[in-house]
Amino acid sequence: MNILILGSGGRESAFASKMAQSSLLSQLYIAPGNAGTSAYGKNVNLKPTDFEGIAEFVLKNNVQLVVVGPEEPLVKGIHDFFLDREDLKHIPVIGPQMHGAQLEGSKDFSKQFMIRHGIPTAAFRSFNKANLEEGLTYLETQKLPIVLKADGLAAGKGVLICESLEDAKTELKAMISDAKFGEASSTVVIEEFLTGIELSVFVLTDGKSYKILPEAKDYKRIGEGDTGLNTGGMGSVSPVSFADAEFMKKVEDRVIIPTIEGLKKDNIPYKGFIFIGLMASNNPQGREPYVIEYNVRMGDPETESVIPRIESDLVDLFLGVANENLSEKELLISPKTAATVMIVAGGYPGEYSKGKTITGIENLRHSIAFHAGTELDNGVIKSNGGRVIAITSLQDNLFDAVQNATADAGRIYFDGRYFRPDIGVDLMGIS
Repeated sequence: MNILILGSGGRESAFASKMAQSSLLSQLYIAPGNAGTSAYGKNVNLKPTDFEGIAEFVLKNNVQLVVVGPEEPLVKGIHDFFLDREDLKHIPVIGPQMHGAQLEGSKDFSKQFMIRHGIPTAAFRSFNKANLEEGLTYLETQKLPIVLKADGLAAGKGVLICESLEDAKTELKAMISDAKFGEASSTVVIEEFLTGIELSVFVLTDGKSYKILPEAKDYKRIGEGDTGLNTGGMGSVSPVSFADAEFMKKVEDRVIIPTIEGLKKDNIPYKGFIFIGLMASNNPQGREPYVIEYNVRMGDPETESVIPRIESDLVDLFLGVANENLSEKELLISPKTAATVMIVAGGYPGEYSKGKTITGIENLRHSIAFHAGTELDNGVIKSNGGRVIAITSLQDNLFDAVQNATADAGRIYFDGRYFRPDIGVDLMGIS
């Protein structure tokens, strides 16, 4: 069958590498893809939000399945777009319809969903221009630090942790009155600050049944020891050492099952991934899961650690979602550990330059390179984004996976390149 992946990052590179191994695949297309995805299929010069262009392409090229990588086309309704057209509705889309995509598209929507279905999460209230003064007064009653979240999509930049009341009030006014994050912060969720260790749990669902994919932990800060500015992700590891069978049973019983059942109760059709961002708080009775956020797609760079551990045919799993028989499919997960080190452009997450020639990819010894922000320029691989290449190593244990991924990251060079050498180190010895 012919399949189209929408997206251009490391997540889509990981999808492409795995799907290319499937005997069910005839031709793989990636729109727009990057310099690395061209090794697994054919790149197509289309934006993931160009619904009309995508429609024309899939009909012309007999595409029989569409896999949506990033969140924006889902929130904007690409799945609904296909269902609404007679000539497209027979083509399955992996990714929720617009209503379900609000789990990521609106922080307030997702928090209300959690409360409605008894899913553990931080205490919160939402405010906008109409009740801004009430929000400022509410801040005075809360413990510090406090979290402010833009309700809508803000390219990963809409979450602020405020250490002082003055800072919190200033930022709340800036977000709502001054549109600090544009329309995304016209409504702001004020949320209790949770402490513990973060991890990401991934679920694939056909709307009826579900499969729990390998969990992962990502590293958001630019600097070693989790210091400096937040980024889109500097690396990840899977599995997560403290997420043992007991903890994951709590996650399934208290979070995953109520989420799937909640979608059914609310009559929200959902076919695709659910990314559950969790805080594992260390209470006297053990680690307890609290939901920080939902995403409606796989994470990046977590995907680059999760996908290599999946031994099943990913295309077959996607067909299980499309045909609503996912429960009949077998999910095999490798017991090995994957570590991913993200190589980024100098200056990232601030201003950075593009167009730097990349060398050394052929020198990798124990890892695979998942291209993210790269492009081909007359056959030369060049940087084309802030996060440039993810290096993943799959080994018998965390130490070896981290050591090999870090060493191989050092074998790749472009002007100004940077990566964190301490990905996964904090988990060594933690259980």
